[in-house]
Amino acid sequence: MLRYITRRILYAIPILVGVSLLTFVLFYMSATPEQMARRNLSAKNPTPTQIHQWVVQRGYDKPRPVQFAKHMSELFLLKFGKTDSIQQEDIWDRIKRGAPVSFQVASLIFLGSIVCSVSFALGAAYFRGTYIDLSITLICVFMLSVVYMLYIITGQFLLGKLLRLFPLAGYREGLISWKFVWIPMLVGIANSIPGSTRYYRTFMLDEMNLDYVRTARAKGVSEAKILFHHVLKNAAVPILTTVVAAIPSLFLGSILVESFFSIPGLGGFLKDAILGQDFAVVRAMTFLGTILTIIGYLLTDISYGFVDPRVRLE
Repeated sequence: MLRYITRRILYAIPILVGVSLLTFVLFYMSATPEQMARRNLSAKNPTPTQIHQWVVQRGYDKPRPVQFAKHMSELFLLKFGKTDSIQQEDIWDRIKRGAPVSFQVASLIFLGSIVCSVSFALGAAYFRGTYIDLSITLICVFMLSVVYMLYIITGQFLLGKLLRLFPLAGYREGLISWKFVWIPMLVGIANSIPGSTRYYRTFMLDEMNLDYVRTARAKGVSEAKILFHHVLKNAAVPILTTVVAAIPSLFLGSILVESFFSIPGLGGFLKDAILGQDFAVVRAMTFLGTILTIIGYLLTDISYGFVDPRVRLE
């Protein structure tokens, strides 16, 4: 196990370098340092001298290889520095403020979608071939054809404007924050359920056609016990894959949800950085997201051994 984890960590190093290099190249292809300076100094109607000072102050005047080497040395030490905006806010301070907000919203969506998806998948598998199974499948197909934007608009209109149950957008810290996350949570769950339900249903139906299930039926084991005691346990590996792999999103947040609901999480922070051409934030968030993704898939592989004893990590 230790050797496997060590090898995966070593494999992660070139992945981190490659992703950072790709981010570096794409960002410089989309904008020059002078363009970034004008964007961040636009309120001051910057002069050529001010633009040059901005570029030199942030080290964008140095050769590209030197810049990339400096960026990588800082990123691997998790020294994200300050934003490229005129305020020069400390990036780690902004991450510390935004991560709990993103986690609050994303964790509720994550837990709600898992519970609902597995429940609907179990119901479809239990009543397979009946109108209940067909109805669940048709509803999932219909919901999959609906774009995420429509869920957001519908949720805001019904729950926020028509019924006035929750605020349309915004966020406040403290206990009152739960009032602001209900619509984003319900919208996120509604968007996640159909795809996950069909995915889990497929694996459960595949398990129910295997020999050990036929043997259990021949011994007189009830269909409910087969489904909940045997099938669900053996279908836990693909479910676990999607669950553990989604862990990074709990901390990084959702750009779409946080932008439309004005939630001050990391998703909105990254969106503002992209629109504002803030390369310091983009490279830091990309690097952090890559680390969390690698950790998520590593935890997925390790957890296989606990769910299925037949899995051996070599």
